[in-house]
Formats: sequence, structure tokens, C-alpha cells
Amino acid sequence: MRDNAKGGALTEVTFFILLALHQPRHGYAVMQFVEERTGGRLALGAGTLYGALNALQEKGWIAPWGGDAGRKKEFLITGRGREAASGELARLRELTETAEDIIGGETEWKSGTVTSGPCWRPSPAG
Repeated sequence: MRDNAKGGALTEVTFFILLALHQPRHGYAVMQFVEERTGGRLALGAGTLYGALNALQEKGWIAPWGGDAGRKKEFLITGRGREAASGELARLRELTETAEDIIGGETEWKSGTVTSGPCWRPSPAG
């Protein structure tokens, strides 16, 4: 996993796993959560998921939850994991605000088919 623990971006898979583990879940339930919440855009294989779970556990971002006698091993996000997820949410909000300022708020899209030149023009100052 290439997540930057010092405030950098998390991978999308890591972020969704941390979100899934805000409540206790076993591996298959995590896979279902990620697939459902991304509309099937992300589908985790077992090898990818269990490798990620091991790495997150080593970082102290998740921990086993409850007993595992006679049932599937469940995990839950830790305080450090919540900090990592909250940091990623803040980073994504900042990124989105910047993009909205540039793409959404400062341009006016022209209608029709573009055959040459730019397809947008700056909005008039006002």
C-alpha cells in the first residue's frame, strides 16, 4: 500500500476500507461495502483486501474486533485510523473546493459542438 502516513493522500481503496470499518465488518462485508458504495467501480479481490487489512493493522489504523471463535474475523477502525480518514476527507474537500473554483465557478461552457479552439471561456468579471 502506498499510503502516506504523514498527511499525504490515501489510496482510494484504503480510504473506502477505513470508511467500511467505522462499524465492525469481516472481509467479505468490507468487499460488499466498497463495491456497493462505489456502484461497482471498485471491486476488491480477496488477495488485495487481506493484504490491505494486514497493512492497515500494522499501521495501527484498524484492529481485530470481538472474539473470532466460530465466526469470521471482524475488524474495526482505531483512533489513528479515524485520524487518517478524517485527514483524507479534509484533503479531498480542499481539492474539490479548488476544482469547483476553477472549473465550476469561473467558466461558462459554450453550447454546441466544438470544432476548434477552446471549449470554454472565462465568465465576465462582476
